[in-house]
Formats: sequence, structure tokens, C-alpha cells
Amino acid sequence: MKHSSSTPDTAIQALVCHTLRIGVGIALAVCLAGGSVYLVRHGGEALPDYTQFSYTDPAFHPAESTTLPGICGGVLAGSGRSLIQLGVLVLILTPVVRVLLSLLGYLRQRDWLYAAITAAVLAVILFNSFPA
Repeated sequence: MKHSSSTPDTAIQALVCHTLRIGVGIALAVCLAGGSVYLVRHGGEALPDYTQFSYTDPAFHPAESTTLPGICGGVLAGSGRSLIQLGVLVLILTPVVRVLLSLLGYLRQRDWLYAAITAAVLAVILFNSFPA
């Protein structure tokens, strides 16, 4: 018996696969661009002393690298560090988008059990993504 390769389940799998590939590719490109900008601007500087780490030292985590508005502002200003952080955010968001697309696919197929499980997974991810 011959199976059709265009079943709804196969279409969802293909969409998820392409989403993961594209998300990782975009994240890689943004991080490479950010790394290049950072090296061009800061490649000749002396290395900081990383033997003593102080979490309160702004040199280790400036606001432009730790908050979403700071990252966006830094990207608009052309900061290499902010571009790298944006690439990391894209990489982190890629599986979240995958779960969201899976949920939409299950809802479209009217597969309520898998839709409920996927919605619960998405809720847990979103709940744990934001500070209390």
C-alpha cells in the first residue's frame, strides 16, 4: 500500500523542520555579524581581567546586553555585543515558535489531545520565561 507524502501530519513535520532550520540559520548569521562587528571595534583592545568575577560589575553585564530594550537599542546603535545577544534570543525563541506551530497544526487537525498537551508545554515555557 502506497502512503501519501502530503498528509497533514507530514506537512506539520515539514513546517517544524523548516522553522528550526531557518531559526538556527538566522541566529547563526546574526551572531556572526555581531561577532564581526565586535572584533572590528574591540579586537585590538587589551583583554579584561577575568580572574575575578563580580556580578555587580557593569563591565561583565551592561544593561544593553541583559534587557530586551537594551538589546534592541544596542542593535539600533550598531553594537556587536547586542547583535550577538539578539542572535542568542533568536536561538532561544526558535523552539518556542516550533511548539507554537505544532499547536496550531494540531488545532487545525482537530487533534484535541495533542493540542492540549502542546498548549500545556507552551504555557510552561512562557510561564518560566518571565520573571516573577
